[in-house]
Amino acid sequence: MFDLKALYIPDTVEEALELLKERPEARVMAGGSDNLVKLRDGHLLGLEWVSIFGLDELRQITLDDDGTIRIGPLVNFATVARHEIVRTHIPSLAHAVLTIGGPQVRNIGTIGGNLCNGVPSADSASTCYAWDAQMELRSADGVRVVPIPEFYITAGKVDLRPGELVTGILIRRESYEGCFGAYHKYAMRNAMDIATVNCSTVVKLSADHSTIEEGRIAFGVAAPTPIRAPHGEAELRGKPVSMATVNAAATAALSDTRARDSWRAGKAFREHMLAEIARRCLVKSITRAGGRLIESSSK
Repeated sequence: MFDLKALYIPDTVEEALELLKERPEARVMAGGSDNLVKLRDGHLLGLEWVSIFGLDELRQITLDDDGTIRIGPLVNFATVARHEIVRTHIPSLAHAVLTIGGPQVRNIGTIGGNLCNGVPSADSASTCYAWDAQMELRSADGVRVVPIPEFYITAGKVDLRPGELVTGILIRRESYEGCFGAYHKYAMRNAMDIATVNCSTVVKLSADHSTIEEGRIAFGVAAPTPIRAPHGEAELRGKPVSMATVNAAATAALSDTRARDSWRAGKAFREHMLAEIARRCLVKSITRAGGRLIESSSK
């Protein structure tokens, strides 16, 4: 059915890394929800593949002793969405992955595969950006940890070197403790569609809920890769909790985007939606953090 040169099925991560070291041109197969479709359509023909689907050690979500959330790359979207650690500490990621495809896709597709595809529309990507995720990459020669903005190079290309395997998506305690987030996806349909644009935000408020101590804004399909919006974030840091602050941040965030015209949507429409969904996400994040938004006076 599929044109494969060879398919290797390792029993351990170490065996998988040795196979990748010996065969640096081999491709990695995780859930297969993207690669099997490409193979069926006549792409990626005649290649060697290393299937890591059976490596249950990469199918865990745990909390390290230092409070770091560790998400294995083989965890499927459905498991991410219902896992207690995710729902307790970073629930906007649970919401984001529930917008992916339908039940069949969410039960086979993996979060590691979603990130390694490098596409700017990946629903998990902008949310991982907003939570300051780091990618743990292992090879037979060692381990390196890369902040997710450095992992994405350009559309469809990530910093995954020959012989390397993603072994964890890491979110440090300081990136989520006291923080609250929200995610919004705009697409032409409510299910089984990729994002026209998406946005994920995270905020941390002062003890009295009156000031935004930290704010993060991340976009998908606003540039060749997912991005953070530093100009928008600067309009949040240290500012009072108010709709004026939210509106200023959503507007400023547009200066960080590089939206374009495509058959899915025009640049002007994308920019309008990016500002609007950033505003909505910030309102939800602040409300979830216990903030009371005050409308600015027009007089």
